[in-house]
Amino acid sequence: MLAVCVVVHLVTIVYAVRGGLTAAEIFARTRGSVGWLAFYSIFVLAVAVHAPIGLRPVMTEWLGWRGRSRDWCALLFGVLLAWMGMRAILVLFR
Repeated sequence: MLAVCVVVHLVTIVYAVRGGLTAAEIFARTRGSVGWLAFYSIFVLAVAVHAPIGLRPVMTEWLGWRGRSRDWCALLFGVLLAWMGMRAILVLFR
């Protein structure tokens, strides 16, 4: 799911840039769109799940960090990503 979201996001960026849209025009087109809200909500949730899963082995290999504290830290990181991402989406949606 995350890969599909990344591809759609990148294609959208290329389309907007090649079309000469400014940031203000992009925001005007996405503001209030339930479809974009749903898409980016799924995107944020996919990142919030994926990133901590990938972070755990990095913390183990690079820092030698094992145990529950590592898992809680990764979980907290995922929750933080979800919170920040959803805040950004809701600002654009309003």
